[in-house]
Amino acid sequence: MSATRTKHVGEEGDLVVGLDCSTTSTKAIAFDRHGKVAAFAGEAVPLHSPQPNYYEQEANDWWHSARKALKEITRSVGPERIAALAVSNQRETFAALDRKGKPLRPAVVWLDERCKDEVESFSRKIGKERIHRITGKPPDYAPVVYRLAWMKRNEPDLFRKIGMICDVHAYLVWKLTGSFRTSLASADPLGLFGMRRREWSPIILRALGMKESQLPETFFPGTILGTVSLAASKATGLPASTLIVAGGGDGQAAGLGSNVLAPSRAYLNLGTAVVAGIYGAEYRTDRAFRTMSSCSGGGYYYECSLRTGTFAVDWLIRKVLKIDPLRQPGIYEQLEREARQVPAGSEGLIHLPYLCGAMNPYWDVDARGAFVGLSSSHTRGHIYRSILEGIAFEQRFALSAAERAVGRRVKELVAIGGGAASKLWLSIMADVTGKNILVPASTEASALGAAIAAGVGAGWYGTFESAAREMTGKTREVKPDRKRLAMYSRLFKTYANIYQLLKQAGIDG
Repeated sequence: MSATRTKHVGEEGDLVVGLDCSTTSTKAIAFDRHGKVAAFAGEAVPLHSPQPNYYEQEANDWWHSARKALKEITRSVGPERIAALAVSNQRETFAALDRKGKPLRPAVVWLDERCKDEVESFSRKIGKERIHRITGKPPDYAPVVYRLAWMKRNEPDLFRKIGMICDVHAYLVWKLTGSFRTSLASADPLGLFGMRRREWSPIILRALGMKESQLPETFFPGTILGTVSLAASKATGLPASTLIVAGGGDGQAAGLGSNVLAPSRAYLNLGTAVVAGIYGAEYRTDRAFRTMSSCSGGGYYYECSLRTGTFAVDWLIRKVLKIDPLRQPGIYEQLEREARQVPAGSEGLIHLPYLCGAMNPYWDVDARGAFVGLSSSHTRGHIYRSILEGIAFEQRFALSAAERAVGRRVKELVAIGGGAASKLWLSIMADVTGKNILVPASTEASALGAAIAAGVGAGWYGTFESAAREMTGKTREVKPDRKRLAMYSRLFKTYANIYQLLKQAGIDG
């Protein structure tokens, strides 16, 4: 689907905004035509856990944080300079609204595990392989479809009142423009979308007992969705002429913001979760990855996903060491220093990072993490380093499987996300995977990817490829050390067998 291209006053601006609404914060970043940051503002988004493994947010907090961040950057730069805005959003998070747009319940966040029973029952209802072929996603508790099935079974009265199901992108666009629209690159992670036909799947909607009218209209990234409403202009400081352009899910936006538009390069997002994405022009499905629409208006990303990235570090600090990082912010640097004193390989300590289940290639919601080889001589520095190494081992394992499935070898990984600030982790990642790690000048790749889509929508560039080349800038390179690579390769043989051995021993949920 597409919107008519019309001329607007705001197109003469020299800046575009990437509005990145992630799990913990919303960032509004204004970029110029060369990807240079002109203004930055961020606001926290509260995350609630009403019971173990349940994670929720208030949908209005997305808008509250967005308008505060936008208000701040429009005070920093002349609002008339902003030509267009696009959203990148936390994926697989949804809000259920009534017909008047009022939230029926708190939004359910992608980390939420309440729908484990529905993963099995609902996917069996349609057929596990069939649902994979339609949506590009093997059955797993991340896609929204299973949490909607949970809501239908456990909150039937609320489910019957649903007028609108919003991903974060749709909710913010609705607040900014008054139109119920989203990017197909934000729609498809929900697990309700037919990837081949680029439409809400009638098969899945019928199985849920839902109608297409309850879901936003979808558009390709880079499409103009509307302009800022008068009410939103007053709330944000953006001129009412500002173009709102379709962006996409934060993972795919990060791929665009990393200039990953060729199969020899993959993005590696070292965030709360760790996500690696390989670009491909054709639609493929395989248990080695989940398939997502690219934010470039065509093509796909074959994504390898691990739920416990920096999440595992926070788990160690908060749950094991019993340290509040807000009160002791230096704990991260202290653990890095201690881990640098530990030899590569953590003196035989290996971590399996399945603290929140396993995604590709096992798709086992009941998988468990482990520390193997723990001894009384190991310190917290060993444990911290083994977590970083375990996540790196998992990337080697997952990327190797994905490379075999698509028949291509990835030569470079573009490291982005908060974890990319750790020189130790980048070195470990290069040494374990044997791949060159590229580090862009800015690790805010999701916001930049949204800004690139906004630049295309505003007419700055004729193609996503030319926009990405111009706006992503230079990178520095971290190369693997051959001796450490050889040592890690020996340890990897052990790592690759741990899950199966634990499974055979019955150590799962």
